[in-house]
Amino acid sequence: MMRHINKIIALYCRLSRDDDYHGDSLSIKNQKEMLIHYVQTNKLGNYEFYVDDGYSGTSF
Repeated sequence: MMRHINKIIALYCRLSRDDDYHGDSLSIKNQKEMLIHYVQTNKLGNYEFYVDDGYSGTSF
């Protein structure tokens, strides 16, 4: 007997160092849009965003 398991897809967005947009950076906004499009196009179901919008790889 197979059990139905609800899975959540983790979508990770990361700040671009070159982006000076206030609030959610422009790169974060674009990444979210592209990831949502991918999830919906491929009918992948539930998703949750994880966002590093205050740190870039060069800041630590």
